[in-house]
Amino acid sequence: MYEEENSVVMADQSEMKEEDLSPDIKDWTKHQVRAWTLTLDGVGNAAAEILFKQEISGPSLLLLNQTILTQMGVTFGPAIVILQARDEVVKLRKEEPASSKNQPGKPCKPYPFCRYHDTYRYMESSILDVIESGASDLIEPCHEYKAFTNTTEETKMSKFTSEVIRFAAACMNSRTNGTIHFGIADKPHGQVLGVVVEDKEAYATELKMAIDRNFEYKHRQVAQMCIKPPRFVSVLNKNMTSSDKCVIEVDVVPESTICEENRYHTYNKPKKKDRAKQSESQPAKQFLVREGSSSRDLLAPTTSAKPMVEYEQFADRMAEVLQLRKKAEEKHLSVIKSSTHGSKLSKMITGGTLSLDRGHFDVYVIVTNKSHSSQFQNLQFLVELNPAAVLDFDPDSAKDGLHCHFDKKSTVSVHLPAQYKITEGVEDIASKLKLTRNTSWVFCNGGIENEAPSETDQWLMDKGASVRDVISFLCRKDVLPNKRFLVIFLLLSSVNEKMDPLVETFSTFWQELRGTEQILCICDNENAFTSWRDLIEARCGLNISGRCIYELSFAEVNGTVLSLWSKNRTSSRFLACGGGSKVLLETKVERSLNTLEVLCVNQCEGGNEDKMLIEENFYKGGKVSWWNFFFSEQPGSTPFIKRDMFDYIMETLLPDLCSLRQACVVLNLKHVPGCGGTTLAMHTLWALRHRFRCAVLKNNNADFSEIADQAVKLLLYDHAEQLPKVPVLLMIDDLEDMEKVFDLQQLIESECAKKDVQSKSAQVILLNCMRSELSEVTEPTADTVSIGNNLSDKEQRMFEEKLVEIEKTHKNADTFYGFMIMKKNFKSEYIEKVVRSTLKSFNMNQKQAQLLSVLVLLNVYGKGGCLSVSLCEEFLGLQPKPFCGDNRVEDGFGKFSNFISSCQVEGKVVFKAVKIIHSKIGKQCLQELTATHSVKKADIMDLLLTTNQLYESTQGKGNLLEEVHYMLVKRYHSDEESKFSPLIQDIANETPGLEEMVLKNASKRFEKDAVISQLLARYYYLKQRNYTEAASWAEKAKGLSEGSSYIADTSAQVIKHELKNAIAKYKEESISPEKLNSFLKMAQSAIEAFQETQSLAKKESLQRLIAKTDYCPFNTSGCLGEIQVGVLLIDVLAKTPVFSHDDVRHDIMSQVLSGDVKLQDVKRNDPRHNKNRPYYDILGRFEDMLYNLRYRMKLNFDFLDNFFVNLGSKFGMKDSREEVAQNELFRCYKQYAKTFCKTDSASLLKNKTLHNKLKLHQTKEFLEKEKADTYSGILSRLSNADTSAEMMEKIARQYNFVCKPENNPSAKEKINYIYTNVVLSCIKLESQQILPYQKLIQLLAQVLSEQIPLNDSLSLHFIAVVLFWPAAYVPAPCRNLGSYISQMKTAYHATMKEVYNGKSPIIHFLLGRKAGYERLVHIKEIKRCISVGLGQFASLWGNGQIWKDKDVQALLCRVTGEVKNNVILADTGFSVNIEVAPMYRSQISGHAEGSKVSFFIGFSMRGPLALDIELKL
Repeated sequence: MYEEENSVVMADQSEMKEEDLSPDIKDWTKHQVRAWTLTLDGVGNAAAEILFKQEISGPSLLLLNQTILTQMGVTFGPAIVILQARDEVVKLRKEEPASSKNQPGKPCKPYPFCRYHDTYRYMESSILDVIESGASDLIEPCHEYKAFTNTTEETKMSKFTSEVIRFAAACMNSRTNGTIHFGIADKPHGQVLGVVVEDKEAYATELKMAIDRNFEYKHRQVAQMCIKPPRFVSVLNKNMTSSDKCVIEVDVVPESTICEENRYHTYNKPKKKDRAKQSESQPAKQFLVREGSSSRDLLAPTTSAKPMVEYEQFADRMAEVLQLRKKAEEKHLSVIKSSTHGSKLSKMITGGTLSLDRGHFDVYVIVTNKSHSSQFQNLQFLVELNPAAVLDFDPDSAKDGLHCHFDKKSTVSVHLPAQYKITEGVEDIASKLKLTRNTSWVFCNGGIENEAPSETDQWLMDKGASVRDVISFLCRKDVLPNKRFLVIFLLLSSVNEKMDPLVETFSTFWQELRGTEQILCICDNENAFTSWRDLIEARCGLNISGRCIYELSFAEVNGTVLSLWSKNRTSSRFLACGGGSKVLLETKVERSLNTLEVLCVNQCEGGNEDKMLIEENFYKGGKVSWWNFFFSEQPGSTPFIKRDMFDYIMETLLPDLCSLRQACVVLNLKHVPGCGGTTLAMHTLWALRHRFRCAVLKNNNADFSEIADQAVKLLLYDHAEQLPKVPVLLMIDDLEDMEKVFDLQQLIESECAKKDVQSKSAQVILLNCMRSELSEVTEPTADTVSIGNNLSDKEQRMFEEKLVEIEKTHKNADTFYGFMIMKKNFKSEYIEKVVRSTLKSFNMNQKQAQLLSVLVLLNVYGKGGCLSVSLCEEFLGLQPKPFCGDNRVEDGFGKFSNFISSCQVEGKVVFKAVKIIHSKIGKQCLQELTATHSVKKADIMDLLLTTNQLYESTQGKGNLLEEVHYMLVKRYHSDEESKFSPLIQDIANETPGLEEMVLKNASKRFEKDAVISQLLARYYYLKQRNYTEAASWAEKAKGLSEGSSYIADTSAQVIKHELKNAIAKYKEESISPEKLNSFLKMAQSAIEAFQETQSLAKKESLQRLIAKTDYCPFNTSGCLGEIQVGVLLIDVLAKTPVFSHDDVRHDIMSQVLSGDVKLQDVKRNDPRHNKNRPYYDILGRFEDMLYNLRYRMKLNFDFLDNFFVNLGSKFGMKDSREEVAQNELFRCYKQYAKTFCKTDSASLLKNKTLHNKLKLHQTKEFLEKEKADTYSGILSRLSNADTSAEMMEKIARQYNFVCKPENNPSAKEKINYIYTNVVLSCIKLESQQILPYQKLIQLLAQVLSEQIPLNDSLSLHFIAVVLFWPAAYVPAPCRNLGSYISQMKTAYHATMKEVYNGKSPIIHFLLGRKAGYERLVHIKEIKRCISVGLGQFASLWGNGQIWKDKDVQALLCRVTGEVKNNVILADTGFSVNIEVAPMYRSQISGHAEGSKVSFFIGFSMRGPLALDIELKL
C-alpha cells in the first residue's frame, strides 16, 4: 500500500510544473515543499518525507535552521542543501525586477523554428503569441514554457535535462515538431522573463549525455537527431538595449524517415554520481505523449482496472500517425518559392538602370534597427553604397552593433537627432554635419553622449519629434537631390509592435516623399515581412508588398547589390609607395580624406563606364575626367594631346622643385580660362600617379587646416618611418589669389613639422592651377608656367589628328565645341558663327532662354558659373521620376543643349550641376544677346535677382546666392582701385542708371546681408554723391554686422566723402563761418567714425589671432581715413580768415594744430579779432580736435609705417597689394610735412649764427619731414626705389648734429642715428657720412647701458642683435646677445600683437660673408642677383629656390648649429650658442636631437631666423 501511494506521489511530482510553485515561498503547501525538495540534487526521498510528515509548508520552511532540521532527523548533508536552496529562492524573489512582475508586455512571435542564425531577439516582458499546445498539423511546432526561476545552481541542469527529455519524448511519440522554452513564464502565460546563462556549452553537453542516459540504447542515435542542440535567444531590455539574459530553447523534429514506426520509451535515470541516492529498484519506464498543453506518461501507475489500455491503443495507431506525419512533410515541402526578388532588388536599388555605376539614385539613406553580429559579414554592400545618412534605432549600435562594424570600414560622423533641427541656414547645418561627405550616423534611440534609450511605448513622446526633424531635413530639396535619393528600410530585426519607432519613421518618410517610390524595404524572411506589411497597412493604409524584398537572405542581398557595381568600383585601390611598389588604400582612409580626390595607380582599371558619353561630355567642353586619359591609353586610341608645357613641367620644373629642402613647394600653372589649363594639370597628375601620391582639392572653400592635415595623412599613409618615399602632388584649381595658396602652403609646412616629417626634399608639391586674364603667355620661370589661347604648330597638328579619330567614333562631332574652339586656335569667327546659329531663335519669354541667359551671366562674371540640376528641373518644369532610365537635364534646354555641360559642385553640400561649356562661348553669348536680341546685362541680372523660383528650396540654392553675391561685390584691385565689381561697372556703362535698380533689387534679395548694404552705401557716395542715402545704407550695414571694422569704415567713408565733396564744391576763396562750422562738424564725425574703425580692427585682429583660423590681415583703413580727414581739415583751416592772411598766420595754424598755441592767445594777438570773432567762436567749439590734430596724424603715420615696414607676407616679404594704401599715405604725408615741418636743410647747414636751440628744432622738423624721425621711416628708405644717397647723407649729417652731447639727444634719436648709418651703408658704403663701424658699435653699447623707454625697446634690441651677431674676426662676443633676443621678442609681441595676424615679420637683413657694415645683406642685394619681377621673386623666396642661386650663396654666410627642442642652437665659434628659430619648422622636424645642420640667417623683428636648413652628414 505504501509503495502504491509513493508511486502515485512520484507520478504527481513528475506532472507538477515548475510554474505551479508560487515565486513567494510563503504560498507553498506541504505537498509543494515536498515536491520542491525532491528536485534538489543531494536530497533523497527520506529527507523529503520527513519534511512532509512534519507538515513543513512555505511559512515554516522560511523559519527552519540546521539545528531544527537535525532534530527532525534530516542528516547534515541534505540539511545544508535544503537551507541553501531555500535562501537562493528568497534571493531570486528579491532581485526579480518590478517590470517583470505581473506587467505583461506586447505580443511577439517565437524565434523561427529550427533556425540558429536568425537575428531575432525577445524583449523583456513581451508575451509570446502562441500558447502551450499539443500536436496540431505535426509541422507547426507545439510549445511548452518553463519559467526556470525557482531553481538553484545545483538543480538547474538536472531540471533542464529532465524537462527537455520529457517534452522531446512526448513530441517524438506524437510525431509533432515542438519547442520547449526556458525563461518563459506560465503566469502571465508566455511572458518573456529570461535566464542568466554563464556556460552555454555545458547545456549542450549535458543534454547530449541525458539523451544517452534516458533513451533506450537502440533509440539513442535517433533521439540525438530529433532533439536539436539548445538555442540561446537574447533578451533585450524594454529600451532596446542588450541584457545578460536569454531564453533557452530546444527544438524537436521527429522526421518520418528517421522515426519510422518506432516507440520511444524513456527511463528516469539520474547521473552516475546521484544514483547512490536512488532506491535499489529499477528506474520506472515511461512512454510520453503530448496531450493538450502537457506531456503524459501512458505507462504511469493508475487506479484504472485496465492500466495498459491507452498505451496499447496508441501503439496500434503508430503506423497511422507515421502516415499523417509523412503527408504533412510532403505538403510542407511542396510550397516551393520561385523567387524573382533578386532582379526586383536590382531594379529598385538602381532606379531601373541595373547598374550602380550609372544608377538613377545619387544618394542612399538607410533606416535600420537592432542588428546581430552574425549579419555583419553580409552587409558589405552598405559600405559600398556609402549612405549619406543612417537612422539607427539600436541603442547598442556604437558598442557592438552595426555602427561599430561600419565605423571600421568607412568614415562616419555620429549625430543625435537634435543636431538636425533648423536653427541656421540649411546648407550651413548640412556642412557642419558633413552630410554628403561622411555618412551621418543618427542615433535615433540614444546610446551615445549619455542619451538614454526609450522604451517602445515611450519613444514617440521622448524622441519622435526630433527624428521627424531629421527626416524633414533630409527630404528638403535643398539638402538631398530631389527624387534622386532612395530610403532603404533595412529590417535587421523583426518589427512586431504598432508603436515600434520604425513604423512611425516609415510613416514620416512616406508623408515627406509623398509616396513610396523612393522607399525600399529589405528583410530576410517572410515572417518579418508579413508583420512589417501588416503594421504599415494598419498605420498608413497602404500595401507595401511591391516595395519589399523578403525572399532573399542577407547573404543573397549582399551579393546581388555588390554585383551591380563594376569591377572597378569594388576592386582594391593602390597608392604609389616608392621603387615601383604599391600599397593598398583602404576605403575608410580614402573616405576620411574627404577634401581630396585621390588618384590611385590603378585608377579606372576594370571599369565599364560609358566611353562614348564620357568622351562626348569632354569634347563638348565639360571638365576632363580620369577616364579620358584612361581611354586614350587603350589599344586603338591616339594618345591624349600633350601640350607644349607638359614635358617642361615633367622634366624640368618638377625635378627642380622636388630637390628643394622645404616640406611644401608650389608649382604655378597660370592659364587663360578655356585654354586647357585644368586639363594640362590633371594630365600631369595622371602621368605621375606611379611616382607621386596624386590628389585634387575638391572644394576651395574647405577649411585649409583640414586640407593640410589630410595632405600630410596621404603623405604618411602606410609609412612606418618619418621620411616618406613618395611625395604628394596636390592640384589646386582656381583659387582666387596667391595669398590663399601661400596660406595653405604654410599650414602644410606646419603640419609636416607637427608630424615630424623630414624634409630633405619637397614632400608636398602644390600644383596651383590658376586663371589669368592676360592672354599673352609669359616665359616659364623656376616655378611658374603659363598657357594662353594660342596653340603652337605642333599642338595644332595633334588636334588635327585627334579630330580624325573623333569623327570616326562620334556622329555628332560637329557639336564638340570645346574641342573645336581649341582646334580652330580660338578663332573668334568660328565662335561667333556657332553662337549666332544656336541663338537665332532665342526668345527671352521662354524658360529655357531665361535659364540659358542666367548661366551665361554666371559664366562670364561668376566664379563657378553653375546651376544645380535640381534647380534647373524645378525651373524648367522637368519632373524626374525615381524609377526610370537615363534622363539628362541638358536635354531640357532644347535647342541650347549643346551649350550646356554637366559637372559636380563641392560646396557646403555636394550636388550635380550644369554650366556653359566654354568661357569663350559664354562671352560671345552675352554679346549676341545684347546685339541681336536686345537682352542687356541689367535685364538678366534683374531676372536673376527677382525670380523667386530660382531661390526656392532646391539643391545649390546657397551656391547660387554665393555666385550672385560674388558678381555684385567682387572687385579687382589694380594700380587704380576699382570702385565696383566688373558686372556693376559694365551695367553702368551699357545702360547708365540701371545699375541702381540692380543694386536695389540686390538689397531685397540679400535683405540681411551687411556687405550688400555696404555696397549700396558705396554706390551712393561714390557714384550718386547722395550722402544722405549713403549714410542710411551704411547705418543699416552696421546694424547687420556690428563689430566689423570694414562695415564701420564705410560709415566713416561716407562722412569723409561728403566733407571732401562739400569742400570741392565750395569755390569761394575764404570760407564763411557757417561753412566752417559745417565742415568742422563733418570732420569731427568722420574722425570719431574712423577711430571707431581702428578700435574694431584691433579687436578683430586679436580675435583672429586667438582663433588661429582666419589669416585676414589687420584693417588699416581706419588709420588712413583719419589721416585723410586731417589733410582735408588742414585745407579747410588754411582758407579760414584766421589762418589765411599771410605765412605767419599759416605758421600759427601749424602751432595751434600741434597744441603748442591756444586759440585764446591767437585771438588776443589778432588785430582783426573783432572781424574774425564768429570764426573764433566756431573754432573754440572744436578746440580738442584741433589741438590734437597733429598728434593724431603723426600717431597714425608712425603706426602705419611700423605696420608696413615690419610686417609682410607669410614669407617675410613685402606685400605688393599694399602699394595703393602706401601711395595714398605718401601723398598725405607730403601735405602733413608741408604744414608742420617747414624747414630748409640747405639754409640750416649754411647759417652758422642761427641760435643752437632753434637750429636743433628745425633739424628735428627736417628729419620728421623726411620721415627719418622713426626707425621704421629710416628702414623704409631701403625699399623705396626713389631714395637717393644724397638725401640719406643729409639725414646722417643732421643726426650727427642732433646726437652731439651738448644737444642732449634722447635714446630714440641715438637709435635712429644707428639705423641711419646702417641704411646709408647699404645704399652708399663709401659715404663719408657713415660712422666708422667700431664707433657705431660703441654708440650702440652706450645706448644699451642707458635707461630705455618701452617704446624704443624693439628697435634698439633688433639692431643690437644684428650688429652684435658673433663673427670670427671679433675677439670677444657679446655675452648679452641671448638677453637682447629675448627682449626683442617680448617687445615685438607687446608692440605688434594687435596687428600681426595673417602677417610675418619682414626679414630686413641677412648675415653676409664680409665684415663690418658689409655683413648686413639687404633683400635689395639679393634681388640684384636674380632679375625677376616682384611677384616672381616672392614665389622663389617662398619655395626656397632663391638659395640655390650661386650669386646669392656667394653673398651670404652659411652658419652651422644643432637641433634642440624645435629650434637651432647656432654655433658662434665661442662658448656661447644662440637660439635661432627655423623659418620653416618642417626643415628640422624628424631630425634627432643634436643633429648638425647648416643654414643662412635672416634678421626680423621677431628674432633671428634660420633659412635653407640643410642636414650636415
